[in-house]
Amino acid sequence: MNAVDWLLDSDPAIRFQALRDLTDASAETLAAERIRIPREGLGARILASQGADGAWHRADKPSWLPTLFTMQLLRATGVDPADPEVASAVTRLAQGFRWDQEFGSKPFFEGEVEPCINGGALALGGYFGHPSESLARRLIGEQLGDGGWNCEAPGSSRSSFHSTICVLEGLLEYERAAGATPELAETRRRGEGYLLDRFLFRRRSTGEIASPSFLEFAYPPRYAYDVLRALDYFRARGGPPDPRMEEALSLVAGRRQADGRWLLERTHHEALAVPFHESVGEPSRWNTLRALRVLRWREG
Repeated sequence: MNAVDWLLDSDPAIRFQALRDLTDASAETLAAERIRIPREGLGARILASQGADGAWHRADKPSWLPTLFTMQLLRATGVDPADPEVASAVTRLAQGFRWDQEFGSKPFFEGEVEPCINGGALALGGYFGHPSESLARRLIGEQLGDGGWNCEAPGSSRSSFHSTICVLEGLLEYERAAGATPELAETRRRGEGYLLDRFLFRRRSTGEIASPSFLEFAYPPRYAYDVLRALDYFRARGGPPDPRMEEALSLVAGRRQADGRWLLERTHHEALAVPFHESVGEPSRWNTLRALRVLRWREG
């Protein structure tokens, strides 16, 4: 079985995105597949595990952790935000959840204080129909002089790859929901430049690899940066690949296994409210899906 067929023989969330991004499936086929996501497999398990208070819970974690990262996984399924079951779950979250009192007890889509977390909240708000202008403006105002963001600011004036990719994903989803403005476009351009000037994984000062973990493909990523996550962001943003991405793209191509699949090299599933059924060192449908669509984008 080739890699695309392996993805198609899978959870509706994977199958829908493989059809959409790797085949020439018709709009009717895509619609029929997408409607299955909240009713079968991973999407259905996520929705079924929501608490009556609108949050997702784990006994060993504060509720904001499983809520944020389980919602991020729901967004990653490609589920239709307008589906009644999804819209109902999002309404419960918007009405019931509050961030901790130390963060202002704000509703979920208004975020808290750290850019990496707020980037995730902004992306979710944009995708699920609750774009927050106040949160977007906060993140725009927190951009550092080198173009990126850092959860340690103002203590640190240097940006973080991790915080920067989280914020960029949030700003892109917000822009899609609320519309582009010159200020927003310039903020994203500068943030993208922070990553591109470092070829997505190198130190600008020395050219050395900034962290070995950036070259290990993780899923789900939670807040963590790696080059596959960055490349999938740029693919989703649109436009042709920048020449400064070529080394990272070649690295992705070089990780393809003999069977055409990619392995799960790291995972950050410890805050999810549902089990994650992939193991480090084994073939990963999530990584294979993202790698194939990034390389298809590279090929034009």
